[in-house]
Amino acid sequence: MSSIESYGLTPLVTEPDNFNVLRIINYSCTFNEEFKYILLPVSYGTFFVLGLVLNAVALWMFVCKMRPWNATTIYMFNLAMSDLLYVLSLPLLTYYYANRNHWPFGVVLCKLTRFLFYSNLYCSILFLTCISVHRYLGICYPMRSLRWLKVRNARLICLLVWVAVISCLVPKLIFVTTSRRGEDILCHDTTRPELFPKYVAYSSSIMALLFIIPFLVILFCYTFMAWELSKVHMPTSETKRKSIKMIIIVLVVFAVCFVPFHITRTMYYSFRLQDKGCRALNIVNFTYKITRPLATANSCIDPILYFLAGDNYRGRLVYALTRRACIRRPEARGCKGSGLSVIITSEGTLPSNP
Repeated sequence: MSSIESYGLTPLVTEPDNFNVLRIINYSCTFNEEFKYILLPVSYGTFFVLGLVLNAVALWMFVCKMRPWNATTIYMFNLAMSDLLYVLSLPLLTYYYANRNHWPFGVVLCKLTRFLFYSNLYCSILFLTCISVHRYLGICYPMRSLRWLKVRNARLICLLVWVAVISCLVPKLIFVTTSRRGEDILCHDTTRPELFPKYVAYSSSIMALLFIIPFLVILFCYTFMAWELSKVHMPTSETKRKSIKMIIIVLVVFAVCFVPFHITRTMYYSFRLQDKGCRALNIVNFTYKITRPLATANSCIDPILYFLAGDNYRGRLVYALTRRACIRRPEARGCKGSGLSVIITSEGTLPSNP
């Protein structure tokens, strides 16, 4: 039997009976959501495993292998911390959707889980913006930006990002709630039907502030970075390669994870407010639910940024893994006789005891 989800608003009793019937039909539109009970548990479970491993390794690298930190490393550490906090909540969502929309964990954990999704979403966007602006200033204004690209400033900016995101998302903790449908307890991603118009206004403001403006800043930075990198006076080809990799990865994250999610969510909210027909609502609901796992995927894509474009991250990670392997198996190929005294990488020389 197909699973359905309905949303309802009480029609105005002063309206004619035939109009009331029409409003009841539209506001009680049913969604066939059988697909999400397979898509969401599988995707969330997969992203939990990958995200936990990749971000735990990244944090281990930042804390134990990459001291002292520069400004870029500070931004990446905070980005990895945000991703790790979010993926730790994914087992609850995996259980929720595998159990066909039944939430037995209470209203507090429901609020916290939904809060962590959006806090990770917007922290990721803002930290990627910080990394992009930092690289833009270093490429386009290498001398004039020296006094701004300091570790102390990066720490202050990260603190401001966390404070801004948490402050903006406090209303989310108020809006989100649970409700009972038959024997099931639902953990709403939005809010109760009577508060939905207010929630949409709030959500649109947050999207403009924490997504649209940072995205425009990133596009501005990358446009001028690309123009500067196309010039022949760039100091080294390695600088160009790192910057180009970072541009590509960040744009892929936005194109795959953030832009589709915000577009389909805006359409979904708008269609509900405008009382569109059931067929249109089902289509946009389907596309919106598909993009939710894509938004979660950023927690697994971000570590690729560290590996390909992070300062010394790739070289130190390869060195750490190779050194551990040789300690366990000194007779292995590439270990015997070399002593791992020095490893030369494209990112520099790494001593045997960093």
